[in-house]
Amino acid sequence: MSLNRDAALNIAQVLTEALPYIQRFTGKTIVVKFGGNAMVDPALHESFARDIVLMKLVGMNPVVVHGGGPQIGSLLEKLNIKSEFIDGMRVTDAETMDVVEMVLGGSVNKEIVSSLNRNGGKAIGVTGKDGQLIRARKMQVSRHSPELNASEIIDIGHVGEVDQIDTEVLNVILDSNFIPVIAPIGVDGEGNSYNINADLVAGKLAEVMQAEKLMLLTNVAGLLDKEGDILTGLSTTEVDELIEDGTISGGMLPKIGCALDAVKSGVASSHIIDGRVPHAVLLEIFTNEGIGTLITNRRD
Repeated sequence: MSLNRDAALNIAQVLTEALPYIQRFTGKTIVVKFGGNAMVDPALHESFARDIVLMKLVGMNPVVVHGGGPQIGSLLEKLNIKSEFIDGMRVTDAETMDVVEMVLGGSVNKEIVSSLNRNGGKAIGVTGKDGQLIRARKMQVSRHSPELNASEIIDIGHVGEVDQIDTEVLNVILDSNFIPVIAPIGVDGEGNSYNINADLVAGKLAEVMQAEKLMLLTNVAGLLDKEGDILTGLSTTEVDELIEDGTISGGMLPKIGCALDAVKSGVASSHIIDGRVPHAVLLEIFTNEGIGTLITNRRD
């Protein structure tokens, strides 16, 4: 079926609008955290894969980091393993950690790799344990105890944070023209495995690789002001002020903190985008309007 003239002109306009961005970002590393609805909705999963493959084909170096909380929760439920959360983090004993590794390093990682390959890409899945990519340390969590009238340290098991990153294995993958897909599992010096928040892993990878962009897919439209409108084009100073006046609070704080740290550490820009929108990644990179919240290291 042939295109009518208006449809053809619209396609031409889209392509010409994308051209400067393609030229600007060719050869640049872009770290994308894949999570939320986009992971569990088949149509969104497919559009994400096509976005990443296209980025690679036009000369960018996408690095995908993925979560998998809903999939982990589903398997734990099937296995009758009870989940407990403290301050939004899953308490991860040895039995739960086995399930986390099975889901993140196995089924979820391989599903994303297969999706990218099916859409014409060349992807390789790794965990942070491969080549000691992610060296982890145990996360310490403290909260106020009314009984003691002091803070107490709570052991949440195999939950970690990034200690350091060795990009050697990633560089080998990228130099071979493959797309790395990374499960956020780290390992300490004694060989213990740790489940690490995927946003944190993506942020630290972007910092270490001095990426052009860090993109965090979420289940919200972006960072909203107190009237519910999307905020974008923010400097790091403006984000700090929004945290201070309480505009940014609650569950959005860790994600914004991750994006902010990346930009302050040399990443050119961080993007918090709505993963519920088909082709959200391409819309944010290749259009003038974008589709989420942009934070840059511009100087005021």
